[in-house]
Amino acid sequence: MSLSLSEWQEIFQLSWPELWPFLGRASRLREARFGRRVRLCVIINARSGLCSEDCAYCAQARGARTRVAKYSFLPGEKLLEAAAAAHAQGAARFSVVTSGRGLSSPREREELLRAVAAIRAQVPIRLCASLGIVERSFLEELKAAGISRYHHNLETAESHFPRICTTHTYRERLATIAAAKEAGLEVCAGGIFGLGETVAQRYELACALGDLGVEAVPVNFLHPLPGTRLEHRPLLSPLEALKIITALRLLLPATSLIICGGRLPTLRSLVPLAFAAGADGLMTGDYLTTKGRTPAEDLAMLADLGLEVEAGEAGPRDGAPGPVGALSP
Repeated sequence: MSLSLSEWQEIFQLSWPELWPFLGRASRLREARFGRRVRLCVIINARSGLCSEDCAYCAQARGARTRVAKYSFLPGEKLLEAAAAAHAQGAARFSVVTSGRGLSSPREREELLRAVAAIRAQVPIRLCASLGIVERSFLEELKAAGISRYHHNLETAESHFPRICTTHTYRERLATIAAAKEAGLEVCAGGIFGLGETVAQRYELACALGDLGVEAVPVNFLHPLPGTRLEHRPLLSPLEALKIITALRLLLPATSLIICGGRLPTLRSLVPLAFAAGADGLMTGDYLTTKGRTPAEDLAMLADLGLEVEAGEAGPRDGAPGPVGALSP
């Protein structure tokens, strides 16, 4: 369905009682496209800190006065162990995430490709990667190794982006998404809400994602962290966050909406209503530099809501599951 800017803006003017019919519409759209299934994803911070980029919201950014862990690319065995744990906890997807402009070290790339191949052979889980700005040839290597989806957020509207990041451009992000699609990968791209953007700029971002035809939109809410440039920005209210999810579902009825960072401090007790607002996916476990909710807690919440958790793949690529052990040479 289409949603004009004026209709989008009206949603953000609604009172709590007035929002309920819109939640109903969003929930019906979600069920029509995704049924009662919810997909859980888990990420691993495979390279932390040491970032050259100046993104205003990020604890790992250049110039941030934070105390995040700093380490180079994790050994492949750690990635394999984490993927196996994610599958055991009910996740359908596991994503390898790295800090920095883009994963460019030949050694780190080779380590990642070996790890991906080992995970595909041993763990029945779909694999994603979030490695920053990289070229099409490497994206093709990732797909050949077993990555099915590339994650690369636009973060915010193009008109607001220069206020958030100056070390790379919005157009570079668009080019990476285009390269991922050309490489045959699905794309997961969304943004962070609460960065000081206007309601119209939220619409601008949502329309851009719709035009790109991405398969999934991760919905993040700013969690202002001490030491970042946005440390003094207020949290969005739970009601405002629900309106964002609802508006996204009405504008993007066939796109997966995954509720990710900032959901606990922002939605607070209203987290379960994210699914009434149209969400069909959830990032569970810890985030890059902050703690999340345990998979067991999220599974209990989904069971209370009568929702089903989508399982991982039927089995590893080579047939029967093998033991989780050393990486293949």
